[in-house]
Amino acid sequence: MIVTTKQLFKAAYGKYAIGAYNINNLEQTMGLFRGNLDSKAPFIIQISKGARSYTDKLMLEGLIRAADQVFPDAIFAVHLDHGDEESCYDCINSGFYSSVMIDASAEPFEKNIEITRRIVEAAHAKGIVVEAELGQLGGVEEHVQVSEANAKLTDPYQAKKFVELSGCDSLAVAIGTSHGAFKFSGTQSLHFEVLAEIQKRLPGFPLVMHGSSSVPQEEVERINAAGGNLKGAKGVDATQFHRAAQLGVTKINIDTDGRLVWTRVHREYFRDHPENFDLRPIGKVFMSEYAKFIAEKNGYLGSAGQLDEVRKLLSK
Repeated sequence: MIVTTKQLFKAAYGKYAIGAYNINNLEQTMGLFRGNLDSKAPFIIQISKGARSYTDKLMLEGLIRAADQVFPDAIFAVHLDHGDEESCYDCINSGFYSSVMIDASAEPFEKNIEITRRIVEAAHAKGIVVEAELGQLGGVEEHVQVSEANAKLTDPYQAKKFVELSGCDSLAVAIGTSHGAFKFSGTQSLHFEVLAEIQKRLPGFPLVMHGSSSVPQEEVERINAAGGNLKGAKGVDATQFHRAAQLGVTKINIDTDGRLVWTRVHREYFRDHPENFDLRPIGKVFMSEYAKFIAEKNGYLGSAGQLDEVRKLLSK
């Protein structure tokens, strides 16, 4: 069942965070749905600009529509990740997405508000929820590239004004996380004091944490042992997700970790089975491993076991 992020955030606020997972293909889609159902968790499917152009946006939409029928017990939102104005309008007009993110965080404060406001007006007219971003995360994720020197934490004083003037439904905040697999190779760290100040000024308002993959060291080591080269990769401590949820974070974005699972599975499989030329055996391995990864991550998020409760709330 496709719902809005607003509905999921209402159920989760202050108790747990919803996992927002990026997908690009069939195998990720199947593993994602299986893992969330195995752990009985509501979730958010994220589709980035890069994923929409990887094959064709209609291909991913078709996969998700099919998965909704194959897994009728699943409860999830479909969200555009890091959209610009053009992609936001396209998703709003598609009639498929339940949520879009407009990322104008690189713009000056007033310009960010102006752009976000336009998207909010168009989205709300069709019952679609809008996520915006204030502050800038460092790191690299597809078309988003910000050096650590240029990363900017969200100003708690500006956050309240931004939400009031833009009308956004949730706000992605910069508290020290970053995109990519090398989140803490420099001086970055999580700033919970900033998050607490933002929550104080926006009580009850859903906050979002981007760049929150944990970059498990076991995955990195296994990738490197199978011929990879990810020296120095380090991510967010997953045990800190609960603290973030208590401070108003209702959505936590996880993309890099899924890519690491994909890389580890494929490197090890082809190392151990050099005779193989069939994509299906390795696809089955990945779907199973990705489902296990999703279920484990939902445990840290606190969303595991919440599916029935969310279903009850939606039926009221």
